[in-house]
Amino acid sequence: MPQLFRQRRGKLGAAPGTVEFLGPPRIDRTRLQAMAYSPDQFTERELASIDPFLDGTIAGGCRWLNVDGLHDTANLQRLGDRFGLHPLVQEDIVSPHQRPKLEDYEDYLYTVCQMITFDEPTGRCLSEQVSLVVGPDWVLTFQEVPGDVFDGVRHRLRQGKGRLRGGGSAYLAYALLDAVVDSYFVVIEQMGLRIEQIEERLLAKPDAEQLAAVHALKREMIHLRRAVWPLREVVGALERGESKLVPKSVRLFYRDLYDHIIQAAEAVETYRDILTGLQDLYLSSVSNRMNEVIKVLTIIGTLFIPLTFLVGVYGMNFKYMPELGWKWSYPLFWLICLGAVGGMLAWLKRRGWL
Repeated sequence: MPQLFRQRRGKLGAAPGTVEFLGPPRIDRTRLQAMAYSPDQFTERELASIDPFLDGTIAGGCRWLNVDGLHDTANLQRLGDRFGLHPLVQEDIVSPHQRPKLEDYEDYLYTVCQMITFDEPTGRCLSEQVSLVVGPDWVLTFQEVPGDVFDGVRHRLRQGKGRLRGGGSAYLAYALLDAVVDSYFVVIEQMGLRIEQIEERLLAKPDAEQLAAVHALKREMIHLRRAVWPLREVVGALERGESKLVPKSVRLFYRDLYDHIIQAAEAVETYRDILTGLQDLYLSSVSNRMNEVIKVLTIIGTLFIPLTFLVGVYGMNFKYMPELGWKWSYPLFWLICLGAVGGMLAWLKRRGWL
């Protein structure tokens, strides 16, 4: 969140559509990976500049350019001029932390989604904004750093299996969004395993460490929910066929993707409810534990009430106390004390308080 506010403050007073990356560069040099394919041919190249992609050197039925690194705004503006991207789209591309959304500019579609990965050592969800620009026969994707969930899509393109090579740009966009949604299920599964572990520890021995873990997971679930729920609207709009760039044959796949997002969203809500229940379980366990301690202390205090009375009576400094002169007064005193304690225990057990 602090990074988000720094970027917002950095753009105070700037004109709408100002393409300026205000965050620190996360890689030294922008990485460009281009693919061009059709049912019977495939080309893949790592580019040193965007010129081969702009001048048509890399040609094919459908072209895909993946850009890693958002700090090179000059290349982005050249891409925008070549493909007619609106300045507001270019501004959103270099401004991370955008809400997942879909914007239809008739000649192309602009989509934003959040790619979520789970960091095992820290137990936190790491997010990265992915921007997709889908044209009639081309797709542009923009990320902050190399490394994504699209390796499966690249492998299918290289192998030429399935309908990906002949599906066009709309089907490629579907495959990329489907890979993002599939990664949500991986993250949700890992979060579920952590929730099960915390639940077992809470039932065995609740302590403040488990409560802190529950609060941390609740924050991560909120973060995950912000990525999953808005994406429903994006895929729903694509599935309804409001854009001419999405043919009817591809809308069926977006409908299936919409169902997957609903499943992921429901899983997130279920785990959020479970975490709330775990928090209540912790508070109940601590309360029950405290009640047991108070119960034991109360029983001990109750047993000592008659003993305190007897000791108080015979500890008074009266000169004439006939019992003090009896031979069996001391054993009788202990017999009365033990009898009083035994009688109190029997009464407490009869009442069901023991």
